[in-house]
Amino acid sequence: MIHPTAIIDPEAEISEGVEIGPYAVIEKGVSIGKGTKIGPHVVIREGTVIGKNCQIFQFSSIGEAPQAFAYKGEKTSLLIGNGNIIREYVTLHRGTPSGGGRTVVGDGNYFMAYSHVAHDCQIGNYVVLANGATLAGHIRIEDYAIIGGLSAVHQFCQIGTHAFISGLTGVTLDIPPYMLAAGSRAKLFGLNMVGLKRHHFSEETVKTLKKAYRIIFRSGLTLEKAMKQIAEDRIAQSPEVQHLVSFIQHSKRGISR
Repeated sequence: MIHPTAIIDPEAEISEGVEIGPYAVIEKGVSIGKGTKIGPHVVIREGTVIGKNCQIFQFSSIGEAPQAFAYKGEKTSLLIGNGNIIREYVTLHRGTPSGGGRTVVGDGNYFMAYSHVAHDCQIGNYVVLANGATLAGHIRIEDYAIIGGLSAVHQFCQIGTHAFISGLTGVTLDIPPYMLAAGSRAKLFGLNMVGLKRHHFSEETVKTLKKAYRIIFRSGLTLEKAMKQIAEDRIAQSPEVQHLVSFIQHSKRGISR
């Protein structure tokens, strides 16, 4: 069902079963997948591709031009996967040429009211941004991470899988996978135990991650020596520990500790 007051460019691709509410604006070059619901007064700008069965609530701004001084109107894109929920007043921006030209959102994510995703971000699957959470440009977030309300993440940071960032947290360095972070400048406070339990991580896996955490962040060892100690320990065989170690070793901004 498409409301008669909606403004839809003839060159937009609207799939079967899409619902578009009153006064929504859909520009040319936009593609919307089957079963997606667009609320009243939503604006979807050129270069936006939206997958199937998404819900976009009223007054959201989707695919707007990036807030980057270097951007000069080039054609860039915002790619949104399937099953995403985008609540009221959420803003998702297109990419910039210098950042690869694409902002990418995976599947099953939940963007609560007033949250913001800036240009060139790469969001995985089943990520949650709580109310007012703000991502600067070029941020990468792995699957199942949760960003608490009114938190802000600095540009080029990376957030690991199953990480939990508490509300009112300022993130200026990378947050490793499976960790709990909080503070005006984010610090680690152990594993995200609630998240790991909710996703049915085994007791053995949690035990190995706890040991890895203690070695890396609480032993007083240098990062190089901590990595060496883990490599010599049986926990190095754990896929989760391997991912944690790889994430830390490939960090460019540095790791919150």
